[in-house]
Amino acid sequence: MAKTYRAGVKEYRETYWEPHYQVKDTDLLACFKVVPQAGVPREEAAAAVAAESSTGTWTTVWTDLLTDLEYYKGRAYRIEDVPGDDTAFYAFIAYPIDLFEEGSVVNVLTSLVGNVFGFKAIRSLRLEDVRFPIAYVMTCGGPPHGIQVERDKMNKYGRAMLGCTIKPKLGLSAKNYGRAVYECLRGGLDFTKDDENVNSQPFMRWRDRFSFVAEAIRKAEAETGERKGHYLNVTAPTPEEMYKRAEFAKELGMPIIMHDFLTAGFCANTGLANWCRNNGMLLHIHRAMHAVVDRNPYHGIHFRVLTKCLRLSGGDHMHSGTVVGKLEGDRQSTLGWISLMRERYVKEDRSRGIFFDQDWGSMPGLLPVASGGIHVWHMPALVAIFGDDAVFQFGGGTLGHPWGNAAGAAANRVALEACTQARNEGRDVEREGKDILTAAAKHSPELKTAMETWKEIKFEFDVVDKLDVAHR
Repeated sequence: MAKTYRAGVKEYRETYWEPHYQVKDTDLLACFKVVPQAGVPREEAAAAVAAESSTGTWTTVWTDLLTDLEYYKGRAYRIEDVPGDDTAFYAFIAYPIDLFEEGSVVNVLTSLVGNVFGFKAIRSLRLEDVRFPIAYVMTCGGPPHGIQVERDKMNKYGRAMLGCTIKPKLGLSAKNYGRAVYECLRGGLDFTKDDENVNSQPFMRWRDRFSFVAEAIRKAEAETGERKGHYLNVTAPTPEEMYKRAEFAKELGMPIIMHDFLTAGFCANTGLANWCRNNGMLLHIHRAMHAVVDRNPYHGIHFRVLTKCLRLSGGDHMHSGTVVGKLEGDRQSTLGWISLMRERYVKEDRSRGIFFDQDWGSMPGLLPVASGGIHVWHMPALVAIFGDDAVFQFGGGTLGHPWGNAAGAAANRVALEACTQARNEGRDVEREGKDILTAAAKHSPELKTAMETWKEIKFEFDVVDKLDVAHR
Protein backbone atom coordinates (compact mmCIF):
# COMPACT_ATOMS: atom_id res chain seq x y z
CA MET A 1 0.00 0.00 0.00
CA ALA A 2 2.79 2.41 0.88
CA LYS A 3 4.51 1.68 -2.44
CA THR A 4 1.31 2.47 -4.35
CA TYR A 5 0.90 5.72 -2.46
CA ARG A 6 4.50 6.80 -3.06
CA ALA A 7 4.17 6.21 -6.79
CA GLY A 8 1.00 8.29 -7.01
CA VAL A 9 1.79 11.27 -4.78
CA LYS A 10 5.49 11.67 -4.00
CA GLU A 11 6.41 13.58 -7.16
CA TYR A 12 3.81 16.27 -6.39
CA ARG A 13 6.11 17.50 -3.64
CA GLU A 14 8.97 18.01 -6.07
CA THR A 15 6.91 20.29 -8.34
CA TYR A 16 4.18 21.92 -6.23
CA TRP A 17 5.76 22.45 -2.79
CA GLU A 18 7.61 25.80 -2.76
CA PRO A 19 8.11 27.06 0.80
CA HIS A 20 10.22 30.01 -0.41
CA TYR A 21 7.72 31.25 -2.99
CA GLN A 22 7.11 35.00 -2.89
CA VAL A 23 3.37 35.61 -3.12
CA LYS A 24 2.32 38.08 -5.82
CA ASP A 25 -0.40 40.70 -5.57
CA THR A 26 -2.14 39.06 -8.51
CA ASP A 27 -2.16 35.57 -6.99
CA LEU A 28 -5.38 34.07 -5.74
CA LEU A 29 -4.58 32.64 -2.30
CA ALA A 30 -6.38 29.80 -0.57
CA CYS A 31 -6.15 28.24 2.87
CA PHE A 32 -7.21 24.61 3.21
CA LYS A 33 -7.58 22.61 6.40
CA VAL A 34 -6.09 19.22 5.54
CA VAL A 35 -6.23 15.87 7.31
CA PRO A 36 -3.94 13.54 5.33
CA GLN A 37 -4.13 9.77 5.24
CA ALA A 38 -1.84 7.94 7.65
CA GLY A 39 1.76 7.98 6.48
CA VAL A 40 1.37 10.92 4.08
CA PRO A 41 3.76 13.76 5.02
CA ARG A 42 2.26 17.22 5.33
CA GLU A 43 4.33 18.68 2.51
CA GLU A 44 3.25 15.96 0.10
CA ALA A 45 -0.40 16.32 1.06
CA ALA A 46 -0.26 20.10 0.62
CA ALA A 47 1.52 19.73 -2.71
CA ALA A 48 -1.09 17.21 -3.85
CA VAL A 49 -3.88 19.70 -3.07
CA ALA A 50 -2.06 22.41 -5.04
CA ALA A 51 -1.48 20.07 -7.97
CA GLU A 52 -4.95 18.54 -8.16
CA SER A 53 -6.62 21.97 -7.94
CA SER A 54 -4.46 23.47 -10.69
CA THR A 55 -2.28 21.80 -13.35
CA GLY A 56 -1.23 18.46 -11.88
CA THR A 57 -2.17 14.85 -12.46
CA TRP A 58 -1.00 11.55 -11.00
CA THR A 59 1.97 11.06 -13.33
CA THR A 60 4.35 13.07 -15.47
CA VAL A 61 2.84 13.83 -18.88
CA TRP A 62 4.81 14.89 -21.95
CA THR A 63 2.34 17.70 -22.71
CA ASP A 64 3.73 19.53 -19.66
CA LEU A 65 6.52 20.49 -22.05
CA LEU A 66 4.07 22.32 -24.32
CA THR A 67 3.19 25.02 -21.77
CA ASP A 68 4.86 27.23 -19.20
CA LEU A 69 4.05 24.96 -16.28
CA GLU A 70 6.27 27.01 -13.98
CA TYR A 71 3.94 29.95 -14.51
CA TYR A 72 0.57 28.22 -14.48
CA LYS A 73 0.91 25.77 -11.61
CA GLY A 74 -0.51 26.28 -8.14
CA ARG A 75 2.05 26.34 -5.33
CA ALA A 76 1.77 25.15 -1.74
CA TYR A 77 3.89 27.81 -0.05
CA ARG A 78 3.16 27.53 3.68
CA ILE A 79 2.00 25.00 6.25
CA GLU A 80 0.70 25.90 9.72
CA ASP A 81 -0.50 23.91 12.69
CA VAL A 82 -4.20 24.10 13.48
CA PRO A 83 -4.39 25.44 17.06
CA GLY A 84 -5.57 22.77 19.46
CA ASP A 85 -5.79 20.06 16.78
CA ASP A 86 -2.95 17.64 16.05
CA THR A 87 -4.86 15.77 13.34
CA ALA A 88 -5.03 18.60 10.82
CA PHE A 89 -2.91 21.38 9.35
CA TYR A 90 -3.44 24.48 7.26
CA ALA A 91 -2.06 24.44 3.73
CA PHE A 92 -1.66 27.81 2.01
CA ILE A 93 -1.71 27.70 -1.78
CA ALA A 94 -1.10 30.41 -4.37
CA TYR A 95 -2.69 30.26 -7.82
CA PRO A 96 -1.78 32.53 -10.74
CA ILE A 97 -4.71 34.70 -11.73
CA ASP A 98 -4.65 33.42 -15.33
CA LEU A 99 -6.01 30.05 -14.17
CA PHE A 100 -9.46 31.62 -13.76
CA GLU A 101 -11.93 33.05 -16.24
CA GLU A 102 -12.64 36.70 -15.56
CA GLY A 103 -15.78 37.35 -13.53
CA SER A 104 -16.57 33.66 -13.08
CA VAL A 105 -17.12 32.44 -9.54
CA VAL A 106 -18.21 29.22 -11.23
CA ASN A 107 -14.73 28.68 -12.66
CA VAL A 108 -12.93 29.56 -9.42
CA LEU A 109 -14.93 27.05 -7.40
CA THR A 110 -14.66 24.38 -10.07
CA SER A 111 -10.89 24.60 -9.64
CA LEU A 112 -10.53 25.06 -5.90
CA VAL A 113 -13.19 22.62 -4.71
CA GLY A 114 -13.39 20.27 -7.66
CA ASN A 115 -11.86 16.80 -7.92
CA VAL A 116 -9.32 17.49 -5.17
CA PHE A 117 -11.99 16.90 -2.51
CA GLY A 118 -12.23 13.29 -3.61
CA PHE A 119 -8.48 12.66 -3.63
CA LYS A 120 -7.64 9.43 -1.80
CA ALA A 121 -4.41 10.68 -0.21
CA ILE A 122 -6.50 13.20 1.74
CA ARG A 123 -8.71 11.98 4.56
CA SER A 124 -10.62 15.27 4.75
CA LEU A 125 -10.34 18.73 3.25
CA ARG A 126 -11.95 22.08 3.96
CA LEU A 127 -11.53 25.39 2.15
CA GLU A 128 -11.19 27.84 5.04
CA ASP A 129 -10.56 31.11 3.24
CA VAL A 130 -9.67 32.69 -0.11
CA ARG A 131 -7.92 35.95 -0.99
CA PHE A 132 -9.28 37.25 -4.27
CA PRO A 133 -6.74 39.65 -5.79
CA ILE A 134 -8.11 43.10 -6.54
CA ALA A 135 -7.34 42.52 -10.23
CA TYR A 136 -9.85 39.65 -10.18
CA VAL A 137 -12.40 41.45 -7.98
CA MET A 138 -12.63 44.19 -10.58
CA THR A 139 -13.70 41.70 -13.26
CA CYS A 140 -16.81 40.77 -11.24
CA GLY A 141 -20.09 42.67 -11.14
CA GLY A 142 -20.70 42.34 -7.41
CA PRO A 143 -23.87 43.54 -5.66
CA PRO A 144 -26.34 45.02 -8.16
CA HIS A 145 -26.73 48.19 -6.07
CA GLY A 146 -25.22 48.03 -2.58
CA ILE A 147 -26.09 49.44 0.81
CA GLN A 148 -26.31 53.19 0.14
CA VAL A 149 -28.27 52.83 -3.09
CA GLU A 150 -30.72 50.52 -1.32
CA ARG A 151 -31.24 53.03 1.48
CA ASP A 152 -31.98 55.69 -1.13
CA LYS A 153 -34.36 53.44 -3.04
CA MET A 154 -36.23 52.42 0.10
CA ASN A 155 -35.90 55.80 1.90
CA LYS A 156 -34.65 54.10 5.08
CA TYR A 157 -31.97 55.82 7.14
CA GLY A 158 -30.51 55.84 10.64
CA ARG A 159 -31.47 52.33 11.72
CA ALA A 160 -31.42 48.71 10.71
CA MET A 161 -34.30 47.52 8.54
CA LEU A 162 -36.97 45.08 9.67
CA GLY A 163 -38.31 42.09 7.81
CA CYS A 164 -40.51 39.06 8.31
CA THR A 165 -40.65 35.65 6.65
CA ILE A 166 -44.28 34.72 6.07
CA LYS A 167 -45.30 31.58 7.97
CA PRO A 168 -46.34 28.89 7.53
CA LYS A 169 -43.83 28.89 4.74
CA LEU A 170 -45.85 26.37 2.73
CA GLY A 171 -49.59 25.80 2.37
CA LEU A 172 -51.16 29.27 2.31
CA SER A 173 -53.26 30.34 -0.66
CA ALA A 174 -51.98 33.34 -2.62
CA LYS A 175 -54.71 35.61 -1.25
CA ASN A 176 -54.13 34.65 2.38
CA TYR A 177 -50.40 35.01 1.80
CA GLY A 178 -50.95 38.57 0.55
CA ARG A 179 -53.11 39.29 3.58
CA ALA A 180 -50.30 38.28 5.94
CA VAL A 181 -47.86 40.49 3.99
CA TYR A 182 -50.18 43.48 4.30
CA GLU A 183 -50.66 43.05 8.04
CA CYS A 184 -46.94 42.84 8.71
CA LEU A 185 -46.08 45.85 6.56
CA ARG A 186 -48.79 48.11 7.90
CA GLY A 187 -47.70 47.16 11.43
CA GLY A 188 -44.28 48.74 10.89
CA LEU A 189 -41.97 46.39 9.02
CA ASP A 190 -39.96 47.46 5.97
CA PHE A 191 -39.91 44.10 4.22
CA THR A 192 -41.62 40.75 4.17
CA LYS A 193 -40.29 37.75 2.32
CA ASP A 194 -40.91 34.44 0.65
CA ASP A 195 -39.11 31.62 2.40
CA GLU A 196 -36.47 29.67 0.53
CA ASN A 197 -38.76 26.84 -0.61
CA VAL A 198 -41.65 29.02 -1.74
CA ASN A 199 -41.44 28.79 -5.53
CA SER A 200 -44.57 27.87 -7.53
CA GLN A 201 -46.35 24.97 -5.85
CA PRO A 202 -49.87 23.73 -6.66
CA PHE A 203 -51.40 25.50 -3.65
CA MET A 204 -49.90 28.90 -4.64
CA ARG A 205 -48.62 29.53 -8.15
CA TRP A 206 -45.98 32.21 -8.41
CA ARG A 207 -47.92 34.65 -10.59
CA ASP A 208 -50.88 34.69 -8.19
CA ARG A 209 -48.59 35.21 -5.20
CA PHE A 210 -46.76 38.07 -6.92
CA SER A 211 -50.06 39.79 -7.76
CA PHE A 212 -51.57 39.56 -4.29
CA VAL A 213 -48.30 40.63 -2.66
CA ALA A 214 -48.06 43.67 -4.94
CA GLU A 215 -51.61 44.66 -3.93
CA ALA A 216 -50.66 44.26 -0.26
CA ILE A 217 -47.56 46.43 -0.64
CA ARG A 218 -49.43 49.25 -2.38
CA LYS A 219 -52.11 49.25 0.32
CA ALA A 220 -49.56 49.23 3.17
CA GLU A 221 -47.57 52.04 1.56
CA ALA A 222 -50.69 54.17 1.16
CA GLU A 223 -51.64 53.70 4.82
CA THR A 224 -48.21 54.20 6.37
CA GLY A 225 -46.55 56.67 4.01
CA GLU A 226 -43.45 54.45 4.02
CA ARG A 227 -41.73 52.55 1.22
CA LYS A 228 -42.32 48.81 1.57
CA GLY A 229 -41.03 45.68 -0.15
CA HIS A 230 -41.40 41.91 -0.30
CA TYR A 231 -38.70 39.50 -1.43
CA LEU A 232 -40.44 37.74 -4.29
CA ASN A 233 -38.57 34.47 -4.80
CA VAL A 234 -37.83 34.08 -8.52
CA THR A 235 -35.81 30.86 -8.06
CA ALA A 236 -37.07 28.46 -10.72
CA PRO A 237 -36.30 25.15 -12.47
CA THR A 238 -34.65 26.90 -15.42
CA PRO A 239 -32.93 30.27 -16.04
CA GLU A 240 -35.58 31.14 -18.61
CA GLU A 241 -38.35 30.69 -16.06
CA MET A 242 -36.34 32.64 -13.46
CA TYR A 243 -36.12 35.67 -15.77
CA LYS A 244 -39.83 35.41 -16.61
CA ARG A 245 -40.66 35.72 -12.91
CA ALA A 246 -38.22 38.58 -12.45
CA GLU A 247 -39.73 40.46 -15.38
CA PHE A 248 -43.23 40.10 -13.93
CA ALA A 249 -42.03 41.46 -10.56
CA LYS A 250 -40.62 44.45 -12.44
CA GLU A 251 -43.93 44.97 -14.28
CA LEU A 252 -45.70 45.07 -10.90
CA GLY A 253 -43.35 47.84 -9.74
CA MET A 254 -41.80 45.77 -6.98
CA PRO A 255 -38.46 47.03 -5.58
CA ILE A 256 -36.81 43.71 -4.71
CA ILE A 257 -36.68 40.04 -5.69
CA MET A 258 -35.06 37.00 -4.10
CA HIS A 259 -32.85 34.11 -5.17
CA ASP A 260 -31.61 30.86 -3.56
CA PHE A 261 -28.04 31.23 -4.76
CA LEU A 262 -26.60 27.85 -3.79
CA THR A 263 -29.40 25.53 -4.85
CA ALA A 264 -29.85 27.50 -8.09
CA GLY A 265 -26.12 27.83 -8.72
CA PHE A 266 -23.62 30.64 -9.25
CA CYS A 267 -24.18 30.75 -13.00
CA ALA A 268 -27.87 31.58 -12.52
CA ASN A 269 -27.10 33.94 -9.65
CA THR A 270 -24.54 36.02 -11.54
CA GLY A 271 -26.91 36.31 -14.49
CA LEU A 272 -29.76 37.41 -12.24
CA ALA A 273 -27.54 39.94 -10.43
CA ASN A 274 -26.59 41.46 -13.77
CA TRP A 275 -30.27 41.64 -14.73
CA CYS A 276 -31.11 43.37 -11.42
CA ARG A 277 -28.36 45.94 -11.94
CA ASN A 278 -29.66 46.72 -15.42
CA ASN A 279 -33.29 46.89 -14.30
CA GLY A 280 -33.00 48.79 -11.02
CA MET A 281 -34.12 45.84 -8.89
CA LEU A 282 -32.67 44.97 -5.48
CA LEU A 283 -31.64 41.34 -4.94
CA HIS A 284 -32.12 39.43 -1.70
CA ILE A 285 -30.08 36.23 -1.37
CA HIS A 286 -31.11 33.20 0.67
CA ARG A 287 -28.31 30.78 1.56
CA ALA A 288 -30.37 27.56 1.52
CA MET A 289 -28.08 24.50 1.46
CA HIS A 290 -25.08 26.36 2.94
CA ALA A 291 -24.86 24.22 6.08
CA VAL A 292 -24.56 21.10 3.93
CA VAL A 293 -21.15 22.35 2.81
CA ASP A 294 -19.98 24.66 5.60
CA ARG A 295 -20.94 23.23 9.00
CA ASN A 296 -18.49 20.31 9.27
CA PRO A 297 -15.21 21.68 10.72
CA TYR A 298 -13.16 19.20 8.64
CA HIS A 299 -14.94 19.03 5.29
CA GLY A 300 -16.43 21.41 2.76
CA ILE A 301 -16.26 25.17 2.30
CA HIS A 302 -16.35 27.65 5.16
CA PHE A 303 -19.20 30.15 5.06
CA ARG A 304 -16.74 33.05 4.90
CA VAL A 305 -15.69 31.73 1.47
CA LEU A 306 -19.31 31.41 0.33
CA THR A 307 -19.80 34.99 1.53
CA LYS A 308 -16.93 36.25 -0.61
CA CYS A 309 -18.15 34.29 -3.61
CA LEU A 310 -21.64 35.73 -3.25
CA ARG A 311 -20.33 39.28 -3.00
CA LEU A 312 -18.48 38.73 -6.28
CA SER A 313 -21.42 36.96 -7.93
CA GLY A 314 -23.94 39.56 -6.82
CA GLY A 315 -26.55 40.20 -4.15
CA ASP A 316 -27.72 43.20 -2.10
CA HIS A 317 -28.72 41.13 0.96
CA MET A 318 -27.62 37.75 2.26
CA HIS A 319 -28.61 35.72 5.29
CA SER A 320 -25.76 35.76 7.78
CA GLY A 321 -27.05 33.97 10.86
CA THR A 322 -27.90 35.81 14.07
CA VAL A 323 -25.49 34.44 16.76
CA VAL A 324 -28.42 34.59 19.23
CA GLY A 325 -31.12 32.78 17.23
CA LYS A 326 -31.85 29.16 16.37
CA LEU A 327 -29.20 28.67 13.67
CA GLU A 328 -25.51 27.80 13.92
CA GLY A 329 -23.10 30.73 14.27
CA ASP A 330 -20.07 31.56 16.40
CA ARG A 331 -20.06 35.26 17.38
CA GLN A 332 -16.51 36.10 16.32
CA SER A 333 -16.81 34.18 13.05
CA THR A 334 -20.10 35.93 12.30
CA LEU A 335 -18.52 39.33 12.93
CA GLY A 336 -15.82 38.32 10.46
CA TRP A 337 -18.11 37.52 7.58
CA ILE A 338 -20.31 40.55 8.34
CA SER A 339 -17.21 42.66 7.70
CA LEU A 340 -16.56 40.72 4.49
CA MET A 341 -20.07 41.60 3.35
CA ARG A 342 -19.96 45.30 4.12
CA GLU A 343 -16.43 46.73 4.27
CA ARG A 344 -14.21 47.95 1.43
CA TYR A 345 -11.02 46.51 2.94
CA VAL A 346 -10.82 43.74 5.54
CA LYS A 347 -7.55 43.00 7.32
CA GLU A 348 -6.36 39.52 8.27
CA ASP A 349 -7.76 38.77 11.72
CA ARG A 350 -7.40 35.22 13.01
CA SER A 351 -9.52 36.08 16.06
CA ARG A 352 -12.44 36.34 13.62
CA GLY A 353 -11.31 33.53 11.34
CA ILE A 354 -10.02 35.79 8.56
CA PHE A 355 -6.81 34.39 7.07
CA PHE A 356 -6.06 37.03 4.43
CA ASP A 357 -6.37 40.74 3.79
CA GLN A 358 -9.21 41.28 1.31
CA ASP A 359 -9.43 44.39 -0.84
CA TRP A 360 -12.85 44.91 -2.45
CA GLY A 361 -11.84 48.07 -4.29
CA SER A 362 -14.89 50.04 -5.41
CA MET A 363 -17.26 47.06 -5.16
CA PRO A 364 -20.26 48.01 -2.99
CA GLY A 365 -21.13 46.02 0.10
CA LEU A 366 -24.28 44.09 0.88
CA LEU A 367 -26.56 43.96 3.90
CA PRO A 368 -26.30 41.00 6.28
CA VAL A 369 -29.72 39.59 7.13
CA ALA A 370 -30.04 38.31 10.68
CA SER A 371 -32.71 35.63 10.45
CA GLY A 372 -33.66 32.47 12.30
CA GLY A 373 -35.47 32.14 15.63
CA ILE A 374 -35.27 35.76 16.78
CA HIS A 375 -37.80 37.81 18.76
CA VAL A 376 -37.96 41.14 20.62
CA TRP A 377 -35.77 39.99 23.52
CA HIS A 378 -32.95 39.49 21.00
CA MET A 379 -33.16 43.07 19.72
CA PRO A 380 -30.52 44.58 22.06
CA ALA A 381 -27.97 41.94 21.01
CA LEU A 382 -28.84 42.29 17.33
CA VAL A 383 -28.32 46.07 17.44
CA ALA A 384 -25.00 45.59 19.25
CA ILE A 385 -23.73 42.85 16.91
CA PHE A 386 -24.93 44.16 13.53
CA GLY A 387 -25.33 47.92 13.91
CA ASP A 388 -27.50 49.81 11.44
CA ASP A 389 -26.45 48.32 8.11
CA ALA A 390 -28.42 45.10 8.43
CA VAL A 391 -31.89 43.60 8.13
CA PHE A 392 -33.41 41.96 11.20
CA GLN A 393 -35.61 39.27 9.76
CA PHE A 394 -38.27 37.78 12.03
CA GLY A 395 -40.74 35.02 11.33
CA GLY A 396 -42.46 33.51 14.31
CA GLY A 397 -41.15 36.53 16.24
CA THR A 398 -43.69 38.63 14.32
CA LEU A 399 -46.41 36.22 13.23
CA GLY A 400 -46.52 34.45 16.60
CA HIS A 401 -47.71 37.53 18.49
CA PRO A 402 -50.93 36.68 20.38
CA TRP A 403 -52.66 39.76 18.93
CA GLY A 404 -51.77 39.03 15.33
CA ASN A 405 -49.28 39.95 12.66
CA ALA A 406 -49.66 43.74 12.78
CA ALA A 407 -49.15 43.77 16.53
CA GLY A 408 -46.08 41.58 16.18
CA ALA A 409 -44.66 43.98 13.61
CA ALA A 410 -45.38 46.97 15.84
CA ALA A 411 -43.56 45.28 18.73
CA ASN A 412 -40.52 44.68 16.50
CA ARG A 413 -40.47 48.30 15.35
CA VAL A 414 -40.78 49.78 18.84
CA ALA A 415 -38.05 47.46 20.16
CA LEU A 416 -35.69 48.37 17.31
CA GLU A 417 -36.22 52.12 17.65
CA ALA A 418 -35.81 51.98 21.44
CA CYS A 419 -32.55 50.04 21.23
CA THR A 420 -31.21 52.24 18.43
CA GLN A 421 -31.97 55.40 20.39
CA ALA A 422 -30.39 53.97 23.54
CA ARG A 423 -27.25 53.07 21.62
CA ASN A 424 -27.10 56.54 20.10
CA GLU A 425 -27.26 57.95 23.62
CA GLY A 426 -24.18 55.95 24.54
CA ARG A 427 -25.85 53.20 26.54
CA ASP A 428 -24.63 49.59 26.50
CA VAL A 429 -27.66 48.03 24.81
CA GLU A 430 -26.66 44.43 25.48
CA ARG A 431 -26.05 44.96 29.18
CA GLU A 432 -29.04 47.28 29.66
CA GLY A 433 -31.32 45.57 27.16
CA LYS A 434 -33.97 44.47 29.66
CA ASP A 435 -34.32 47.99 31.10
CA ILE A 436 -34.45 49.54 27.63
CA LEU A 437 -37.18 47.20 26.42
CA THR A 438 -39.17 47.43 29.67
CA ALA A 439 -39.20 51.22 29.48
CA ALA A 440 -40.32 51.14 25.85
CA ALA A 441 -43.06 48.63 26.65
CA LYS A 442 -44.72 51.11 29.01
CA HIS A 443 -45.88 52.99 25.93
CA SER A 444 -46.40 49.96 23.67
CA PRO A 445 -48.84 47.25 24.76
CA GLU A 446 -47.81 45.28 21.65
CA LEU A 447 -44.18 45.15 22.83
CA LYS A 448 -45.19 44.35 26.41
CA THR A 449 -47.24 41.38 25.24
CA ALA A 450 -44.43 40.17 22.93
CA MET A 451 -41.95 40.33 25.81
CA GLU A 452 -44.25 38.31 28.02
CA THR A 453 -44.91 35.76 25.27
CA TRP A 454 -41.25 35.00 24.48
CA LYS A 455 -39.46 35.73 27.76
CA GLU A 456 -38.46 32.07 28.24
CA ILE A 457 -37.49 31.29 24.63
CA LYS A 458 -33.75 30.89 24.11
CA PHE A 459 -31.52 28.84 21.82
CA GLU A 460 -28.51 28.20 24.01
CA PHE A 461 -26.86 25.28 22.25
CA ASP A 462 -23.18 24.67 21.71
CA VAL A 463 -21.78 25.88 18.40
CA VAL A 464 -20.53 23.03 16.19
CA ASP A 465 -18.19 25.01 13.93
CA LYS A 466 -15.95 26.89 16.35
CA LEU A 467 -12.91 28.96 15.50
CA ASP A 468 -9.69 26.95 15.70
CA VAL A 469 -8.15 28.08 18.98
CA ALA A 470 -5.87 26.36 21.45
CA HIS A 471 -8.52 25.99 24.17
CA ARG A 472 -10.92 24.14 21.87
